[in-house]
This record gives sequence, C-alpha cells and structure tokens, in this order.
Amino acid sequence: MARFGLLPAIVALGTLFVVPPMVKTETFITAETTGILLIEGGECFSDPAYSPGAAERIVLYTPCADGADNQSYGFTHMPDGPYDPAGLSAFAWRSCGERYAELWGGGRDDLDFYPIMPTAETWADGDRDVMCAVYHPTGRLSGSALKTSFT
Repeated sequence: MARFGLLPAIVALGTLFVVPPMVKTETFITAETTGILLIEGGECFSDPAYSPGAAERIVLYTPCADGADNQSYGFTHMPDGPYDPAGLSAFAWRSCGERYAELWGGGRDDLDFYPIMPTAETWADGDRDVMCAVYHPTGRLSGSALKTSFT
C-alpha cells in the first residue's frame, strides 16, 4: 500500500506539464493584425506576437517546412452589404468549415480551423475577404497541412 503513496503526487505533477489544446476563434487574428494581409493562400505563418520594433502584435510568414503555428488554406468573399458581425461570423465559419471538409474530410482529426475576418474598419475600406486558417491545437504544424496543391 505504501508504494502507491507517491502515485497521486506523480500524476498531479505530470498534469502540470500537459499542454491544454488551444482554441483559436475569429478574434484570435483579424484583418487588422499586422502582417496577416501579406499571407497568401497555402502559406504558413506565426501566431501573433508583440514586436517591440513595431510596438504592436504582428504575424510573420513562416516556411511550412520549418513548422508553423498556422497555414492559410483558402479564401472566401463575403457579399457587399452593411457590416454585420454576427452574419459575417456565421458566413466565415460555415464557408471555412466547408473548405476544411473538402480538403481533410474526417481524415485529419489532429487539425482544427478558424476564420480570419474583416473588422468594421477594414470592411469600411472595402475588405470582404475571409482567410481560412488551419492549425494543430496542441502544437505546431510539422509541415504543410495541405494534401493537395492550393486552389
């Protein structure tokens, strides 16, 4: 019985080092996040990080082969109209989800996706594009997640 006395402590200590899955939402990165508008379809990029030189949060292009936090896998265009955050969010999640299902179906349960949407400010400037991004919730992508060429 004494030999099991350390087991709860070891299990508790082990849970301190378990990385919980990250959930990225439509507010994680927006069209106003510096650097995101430079990312093209199929390219990989970093999570936003504060840059002292820029004095703001930025994302950077990262070669997919080097491992990255995110990868763009498609774009969708929202029709013109008044800025409607709820409608835009529903459209973005639905359209990115449909593209995700086309590319990965049920075959990649280690990935998740999120939309990168226009904000009220970028919408006023004519931005109607939603970028769809894929990521690994418990770590970095080990290379390109796309199994086919980007279209």
